[in-house]
Amino acid sequence: MNNSVTNTARLLWAGLRALLVLTLVTGVIYPLVVTGIAQAAFHDKANGSEIRSQGKVVGSSLIGQQGYRLDYFQGRPAGGLGSNSINTRYKLILSGATNLAADNKVLIQQVKDAKAAVVKDNSVPGYTVKASQVPADAVTSSGSGLDPDISPAYAELQVHRVAAKNDLSVAQVEKLVKDHTSGRTLGFVGEPRVNVLELNIALKELTKGS
Repeated sequence: MNNSVTNTARLLWAGLRALLVLTLVTGVIYPLVVTGIAQAAFHDKANGSEIRSQGKVVGSSLIGQQGYRLDYFQGRPAGGLGSNSINTRYKLILSGATNLAADNKVLIQQVKDAKAAVVKDNSVPGYTVKASQVPADAVTSSGSGLDPDISPAYAELQVHRVAAKNDLSVAQVEKLVKDHTSGRTLGFVGEPRVNVLELNIALKELTKGS
């Protein structure tokens, strides 16, 4: 009987020591090491790819934003499709694709309406946008509905409107777009892109200095 109790106590103590050691290694030491490496080697990514403006965090380079005024560049439609290319609605709880087939009549009509809105909103005196100029990302959402980037073609389509709204020259705004256009990752992955938030922050700085 005594041997049984002794063996049980010894096993329990061994199990407790193993629990304490594993808790220390996997619950404390390992997370600290991984966090330290991440902060040292990938500080920006480890902290959410934050974008700062005037010393404040204004967003993430990985998530699109809502509510840009017409004097700023617009992102992709959100929540499947916004009501048009300008009035996008980025709500995390509603993020996602439309799940509508390419030949779905509802989707086709939404795209037509969005294209008409893009043409209307971006046509200014002396410059008229043609329907054939409107790229796909101007009228459709991404799979998440929260794409932070637009294509260079969509950014360029908005140049004349942004220039007119901010009393800037077209050349100034075109240069801004060019300076904030990123190429393919590693030179061959994905497509060239423009981060809308970063572009709008640069635009705000430009308008302050003009």
